[in-house]
Amino acid sequence: MSEQQKSIIEQAERFVQEAHGSDGSGHDWWHIHRVRNSALALARKEQADLFICELAALLHDVADEKLNPSKEAGLAKVRDWLDEHVSDQSVISKVLEIISTMSYNGGKNPPMSTLEGQIVQDADRLDAIGAIGIARTFAYGGSKGRSMHEPGRDFSEVDYRSADNTSIHHFYEKLLKLKDLMNTKHAKEMAEARHEFMLQFLEQFYREWDAADDEEIR
Repeated sequence: MSEQQKSIIEQAERFVQEAHGSDGSGHDWWHIHRVRNSALALARKEQADLFICELAALLHDVADEKLNPSKEAGLAKVRDWLDEHVSDQSVISKVLEIISTMSYNGGKNPPMSTLEGQIVQDADRLDAIGAIGIARTFAYGGSKGRSMHEPGRDFSEVDYRSADNTSIHHFYEKLLKLKDLMNTKHAKEMAEARHEFMLQFLEQFYREWDAADDEEIR
């Protein structure tokens, strides 16, 4: 990585830390930090462009529509920052394409068109599953006033981003689907163990919810 690229990464870090420093929904700086680290690890294994992967990973949630008035407003914020700090238009185009197309969106978005996009998407999705994913799910639910669990409720008409959702139902509408949506070989391998951990968590959750674990100690 060139000195100029290193300087851009350092400036992006400061920008993102300021943008996400006070977030309590699971989209804080440490989420960005983990996604960046995972993206770099995957990029090295897949021989992708490290600079594009790292920059897109750092900036990916600045544009998230959950954290902005709209997706367009979020993308405009990222575009303005890139125009000010990056002179290479091809870099700007690649990063914006990744950020604008990588979200889950109910599983409706088309596949990522570049290896770097696949890697950043995988890194973000890996942080949504496993032990960290469980913690983030309840952090996000709490920030939106969601209940943990409502047994027997019909969620067929509830949008997965609605505040009327529950944290437990979020596992079924999104998190448990992510293992099969990973793009790269190494991300698929990592997702297997994290997916299994979530299944174990849900099994224990339901035992405790119904006090079934009380019967085990009698």
